[in-house]
Amino acid sequence: MAGVAVIKLSSISGSDADSIMNQIKSIAQQLNIKVRGPIPLPTKHIIQTTRKTPAADGSHTFERWELRVHKRMIKVFASDQALHQILRITVPDTVQIEISLS
Repeated sequence: MAGVAVIKLSSISGSDADSIMNQIKSIAQQLNIKVRGPIPLPTKHIIQTTRKTPAADGSHTFERWELRVHKRMIKVFASDQALHQILRITVPDTVQIEISLS
């Protein structure tokens, strides 16, 4: 059964997400599968401002922390066997994968 798999990756490391995308593309090229992407989605910036001193009498200085979440999307037009090979890719802990089939 052939179908379309939309694979979305999100990671705090852009290089990890890109390496997974390159692995998916190489599997697709080996099996002669049509692929669209990778499409870079907007990076989400999470910013948290905290006060440096916990006491109220200290100076009014603040620290600003930022976390960037990089997102990528790829569409794979593949059979069940190809998707099984794609799912066998080892994924680092910093990468989250969401797969939707249609």
